[in-house]
Amino acid sequence: MRHFDLAIAYTWEYDEEFIELIEKIFQSEGYTTFLIKPTNYEEVIHLLETRKLYFSAYLDRASDEDPAFMPIAQILQRRKSYIINPYQRVNESVDKAIIHKRLQQKRFRLPKTFILPAFDHDFRPHINPADLDFLKRPFIIKPSYFSGGGQGVIKNAETLDEIRRERIKSPTEKYLVQEIIHPKRIHGRRAWFRVIWAFDQAIPTWWDDHTHIYFPVTRKDLEKYNLTALKKITARVAKLTGLDYFSSEIAITKDHTFYLIDYVNDQCDMRLKSNHPDGVPDVLVKQFVQRMLAKVASL
Repeated sequence: MRHFDLAIAYTWEYDEEFIELIEKIFQSEGYTTFLIKPTNYEEVIHLLETRKLYFSAYLDRASDEDPAFMPIAQILQRRKSYIINPYQRVNESVDKAIIHKRLQQKRFRLPKTFILPAFDHDFRPHINPADLDFLKRPFIIKPSYFSGGGQGVIKNAETLDEIRRERIKSPTEKYLVQEIIHPKRIHGRRAWFRVIWAFDQAIPTWWDDHTHIYFPVTRKDLEKYNLTALKKITARVAKLTGLDYFSSEIAITKDHTFYLIDYVNDQCDMRLKSNHPDGVPDVLVKQFVQRMLAKVASL
């Protein structure tokens, strides 16, 4: 039987630079890696089924896009491989309607929100003009599940009819109707952040929600601008979800109140800033990989 410390499945071409970095760092420390792609996943399934192949840990960045990869995870779960971001925990965390209620119970500061059932389940409005006055116009309409990268999100909605149209467009989706949080400016930047949770460590970044440009949050920034709550909030989300890695968006308002905006993004876009203007700073991606290496080494 061939054994590898870490297997990585992926389908997205822009993941390649991230995965190359993982392999470089892991192999430099003496750990073995194995790549699973659309060109070899069937062979891998066969080798796993016949017990000719085994992975200590598995990073799955494929099955959410291509269900044909799912048998790999199912086999590895039965054989006690460590699944990075266990699927049951992911399912419980990425549905915004479900996680919103759990976060409310734990007293996280969240935008004012109305949660609407799927149109196919209940076509009644479940929201009225007075509710929209409470949220203030414009407001945000977002699907509970399928909204990766902002897809399907309406950012400047004004009317009940817009809500109805979105619900009909995706009739099996629950919807969140939310107030818009307006961040203050800190040293010329919007006080909007994306914090990456990386295997027991929070990595905060400045992240402009308009331009999607990242900059590292330095230790000096944390102290000078009183930003340490970014790490504390993300650690609380990690404790609640039990995920190995994810990212969250957090905004700070004029009164320095921290709002958790985008709760859990389990498939972080890890394109490198050296190759993409809106990528994650290379030093932070390397930090992420080092944290993953420490996790795999501990198994």
